[in-house]
Amino acid sequence: MSRQLRQKKKSICCDYVSFSQKTDGDMTNLNLGELDLTTDEFILDEPVCVINVLTVVFSVCFQGVDLRQYSKQVESELQRIEQASIKDYIKESQNIALLHNQITACDSILERMEGMLSGFQSDLSSISSEIQTLQQQSVSMNVRLKNRQAVRSHLSQLVDELVVPGAMISTILDSPVTEQEFLEQLHELNNKINFAKELSFRETLACSDIQDIVDRLKLKAVSKIREFILQKIYSFRKPMTNYQIPQNTLLKYRFFYQFLLANERTVAKEIRDEYVDTMSKIYYSYFKSYSGRLLKVQYEEVADKDDLMGVEDTAKKDILYTVCFFSKPSLKSRNTIFTLGQRGTILSPAELEGPILVPHTAQRGDSRYPYETLFRSQHYALLDNGCREYLFLSDFFMVAGNSALDLFNSIMGKTLSMFLKSMSTYVSDCYDSIAVFLCIHIILRFRAITAKRTIPALDKYWEAVLELLWPRFEMILEMNIHSIRNTDPQKLGVLDTRPHYITRRYAEFSSAIVSINQTFPNERTHTLLGQLQVEVENFVLKMAAEFPSRRDQLIFLINNYDMMLSVLMERAADDSKEVEGFQQLLLARTQEFIEEILSPPFGGMIAFVKEAEALMEKGQLDRLKNEEVRITQLVRGFSSTWKQSVESMSQDVMRSFTNFKNGTSIIQGALTQLIQYYHGFHKILNQPTFRSLAVRSELINLHHLMVEVKKHKPNF
Repeated sequence: MSRQLRQKKKSICCDYVSFSQKTDGDMTNLNLGELDLTTDEFILDEPVCVINVLTVVFSVCFQGVDLRQYSKQVESELQRIEQASIKDYIKESQNIALLHNQITACDSILERMEGMLSGFQSDLSSISSEIQTLQQQSVSMNVRLKNRQAVRSHLSQLVDELVVPGAMISTILDSPVTEQEFLEQLHELNNKINFAKELSFRETLACSDIQDIVDRLKLKAVSKIREFILQKIYSFRKPMTNYQIPQNTLLKYRFFYQFLLANERTVAKEIRDEYVDTMSKIYYSYFKSYSGRLLKVQYEEVADKDDLMGVEDTAKKDILYTVCFFSKPSLKSRNTIFTLGQRGTILSPAELEGPILVPHTAQRGDSRYPYETLFRSQHYALLDNGCREYLFLSDFFMVAGNSALDLFNSIMGKTLSMFLKSMSTYVSDCYDSIAVFLCIHIILRFRAITAKRTIPALDKYWEAVLELLWPRFEMILEMNIHSIRNTDPQKLGVLDTRPHYITRRYAEFSSAIVSINQTFPNERTHTLLGQLQVEVENFVLKMAAEFPSRRDQLIFLINNYDMMLSVLMERAADDSKEVEGFQQLLLARTQEFIEEILSPPFGGMIAFVKEAEALMEKGQLDRLKNEEVRITQLVRGFSSTWKQSVESMSQDVMRSFTNFKNGTSIIQGALTQLIQYYHGFHKILNQPTFRSLAVRSELINLHHLMVEVKKHKPNF
């Protein structure tokens, strides 16, 4: 109904608007009288209607309409509308009453639902509080469970560690120590001993219940282990025993020593001292016997202080050195002083790490060996046993670093001292420089092997050996240098243009040292070899000066340089200092010799060519235009004698040089030089100054000469 009333009011407002639009007139006589615009019966809800009403009121006021009349008209209209509304309400009264009843029923239902929901809300609040209580109880129970489990685990471990099973007691008491079950129970016993010690520090009362049983089991285990290990150590002392077998057995039971070290240090020290004493005596005895038997298969004839490079060969009739190219040593089992021969193979990997010598086998076969072979065998046995012993000590006795080195030295120290003493005695009277140098390089390679194996036990010994050998080698080398420097050529017997035995000694020795020194270069060695080379070069020049003719001097120099170069190139590198030095000397003397042998048969032509070429450079060749007679003699003399001269020269060269290859090279060089001179002779005679000479027609064709010369080249 209120909605209908508002709609009616809106309609009246709209009518007022229409009326205001139709009314015209003067608004000056407008009298509002007692018009009350604030009545409560006239309420406009919408702002638009209010604006429209105001618009109508102002319009009426300004148009001169009587407001009382207009108000009454509006009032009557409102009453009419109100009556109509009442009729409509009465007409719909039943529906309104029905609607009222339905609303009342709905309110009752909603009230009951509200009551039910309130009850549910109360129940839910109660359930939520109960859930929170249960959750708190669950958390508390979980914490108690975890605490009980933690306590149970600790207590369970404690009980397990405190309990000494009967199986452990019977095994420790009755089972042999070599059985696996004994080793397992020993591990368990060791854990219980450690646990009991830990509990005793905490003053746990339960520890006292098992302490007596654990102590008695420990004493029994220590007794059985001590007896077992000492028995193995004593087995080393039996003759012909391979001590590596009991060592390997001990390594399988290395935990025994660990158990003793942790629980009975006195017994552990006793076993360690017993092992050190036993093995020290075994190694000393073995190596002393082995070294003594090795010396029995050494060469009987060894170098002495008179066996130097510059000593006259007839002093000992060359017993220790071979001069000739193809002769063999006079003794079947003899080592040479200056020649390496097959001695260098001792440094090859196959020989260096090969089986050691068996002295009694060598004696039965009547075999003899140089000192470096015995030295290699002796020190390879030391290296092999030393490395194995060091690894055993580190593993079984559980030592490392300086402790391991001290323990190793307490076992091997006596043996190493014996080695150094015997070597010092040998070295002090040794004059075999190649043997000493080979021993040095054997030690250098053995030191590299131990470094590769990461075994530092023998490092100090290697250094001590090198400190003995290096000074001796340098002293012997200096003695040889002085012997060559002080050599008197006039005391060396009959002069001979063939290679001298001293230069051959030097060549063999130098090539040996250079080839050995290539792997581990030593600057001091290079310096001493350089000094030796200088002295040998001076010696060769002094010997050459003893020959009366320059030709013989050159033959001697070339033969010796060629021999030394050939020997050096067999072992030394092509770019070594020694090889390059003798190559230059040989080339210079060869060129000089070629000029020397060309001079007798072709000296006139050569002198003329050199003279003419010098004048051509100065532009003064006309000074020789009056030399027609000389030129004619040269042309005709060459044409008539060159073949015989070349043949004679070739035969003479081949007779003069012991190395056929070198002689062939010299002949080829001489013939090549001859062709160059004759070619220069041709060029000179083709100059305008000599073109008018009739003798030019008698010149031999250069190409024909080359073809003929090739026929005279010897082939070897």
